[in-house]
Amino acid sequence: MSSTISSTQIQSELNTEPKPLDASYGKLMMWFFIVSDALTFTGFLISYGFSRFKNIDSWPIADEVFTHFPGLHGVDAPMYYVALMTFILIFSSVTMVLAVDAGHHNQKDRVAFYMFLTIIGGAVFVGSQAWEWKNFIKGEYGALETRGGMIIQFLDSKNNKRLALKDFASYNPEYREQHKSSNGLWFQSESALPNYSLEEVQTGFLADPSIVVRIEKIDEKGHKIILNRNQSIEKVMQGEYVVEGANLIRNEYGNRLFADFFFFITGFHGFHVFSGVIINLIIFINVLLGTYERRGHYEMVEKVGLYWHFVDLVWVFVFTFFYLV
Repeated sequence: MSSTISSTQIQSELNTEPKPLDASYGKLMMWFFIVSDALTFTGFLISYGFSRFKNIDSWPIADEVFTHFPGLHGVDAPMYYVALMTFILIFSSVTMVLAVDAGHHNQKDRVAFYMFLTIIGGAVFVGSQAWEWKNFIKGEYGALETRGGMIIQFLDSKNNKRLALKDFASYNPEYREQHKSSNGLWFQSESALPNYSLEEVQTGFLADPSIVVRIEKIDEKGHKIILNRNQSIEKVMQGEYVVEGANLIRNEYGNRLFADFFFFITGFHGFHVFSGVIINLIIFINVLLGTYERRGHYEMVEKVGLYWHFVDLVWVFVFTFFYLV
């Protein structure tokens, strides 16, 4: 009796083996990846939630942070652009569903068309997120950080409108070069210098009695506490740093943990979207080349579709945690 088994027999036996959940190996591996990645995002968002709860009285108000809209400089448009970004990403998930459905019917042209729309939607979202980061990092108004690490912002007491440092800071033509590793003290570098020195801000503030400050603390109604003029002078004279925009050390919006979590979580999600766009582009090229048409199925489109829907779903939670709650 021969013990030789042909490769055809082995393949035939493998094909007749029952598949877990009636799914192919590739789909199962994609689901394993999605579950593990979901746990990672869950850990990040839980950490964000605990940090926010612990610092709830000094957490920045999203409506006062994300107020920019392309082409509408100076117009107060809270959350409008973030909502538009969310709509674009969700719409790209719809086009991915249509691409998968077209693949089930072996309709190459429709698969290519809807994949193209999905890629465009993802690319627009990544570009929009980069634009949002740029404005977040650059800042708009500026603030002071006191010796105790508190962020204070400036308002016009006549109308309670926020004032930018450029609106009142005095100009003192004093030059100081930024410390770099090549010329700094003890060869240490420092971050970019602010546009105004601490003395310029304090001098301009004292010269205008209509200016008051508000601290990062929030009252029972969810509004930042505004100090009277005498209290404002006391806080301003305690200033140590001029803060413009946001970085990983301090930010003009309030609690520094807010910026840390914003950069990390939205950056991590943005990397996922960017990776998804690249993968979708590769699949799109293979669709045009007829790779999956020759295979007789478009399962690869379905697998990358699972990843894309996961990325969209994660953004719904990120959007809710950072911008809505």
